[in-house]
Amino acid sequence: MRINIVTIFPDFFTPLGLSIPGRAAEAGLVEFQVVDLRDHTHDRHRTVDDLPYGGGAGMVMKPEPFFEAVDALAPRGPVILLSARGRRFRQADAQRLAGEEEVTLLCGHYKDVDQRVADHLATEEVSMGDFVLSGGEIPALAVADAIVRLLPGALGDFEAAVTDSFYEAPELSAPSYTRPASYRGFDVPEVLRSGDHARIAEWRRSEAQRLTAEQRPDLVDAPVPPSGSGGDGE
Repeated sequence: MRINIVTIFPDFFTPLGLSIPGRAAEAGLVEFQVVDLRDHTHDRHRTVDDLPYGGGAGMVMKPEPFFEAVDALAPRGPVILLSARGRRFRQADAQRLAGEEEVTLLCGHYKDVDQRVADHLATEEVSMGDFVLSGGEIPALAVADAIVRLLPGALGDFEAAVTDSFYEAPELSAPSYTRPASYRGFDVPEVLRSGDHARIAEWRRSEAQRLTAEQRPDLVDAPVPPSGSGGDGE
């Protein structure tokens, strides 16, 4: 697949050359195309923002560079604006997007992005949560990573993804342990060293439910969220 990222800070995305995204790109599973939004401006200052209509604090990113950048890409898939007004991005969205041929991520910055980008260019808006970041670059990195790790062949063992938190249900995953069996008086649970796979599976189910109830009570009995489009953004 191809993931396009439109941003005023292309250097922000060098981490995509590392770890799982980097290995996936080397293996030909994904191509990352990072587009400098300023390349789609037409003044000598390469201006991407302006004062808001109606007054108020902060600067608003202009619509023209975003529209022209997407025109040049001619993407064949979702165009996603990362925005604090967006619908919260979930694992179900990552699974849906991993099946696309192409995904385009638009990174806002400054106070806001002209609403015409959200209404008439983006096919959906997503947010990382109920907080505000300086721009859409960190969310775009997170979304790209969440998608790429689900591509067939990106992980050495796809079971590692299947057993992640939120993969099949709105539930946290069970705790993990490794060697040594005892460290500073803290022991790995005996059941995990028993070799009894049925007991281990039951322990993991029970621990996943316990942790979900303790850490994320809002997820208990929560319906599986839809993975459709809609919402606002970062």
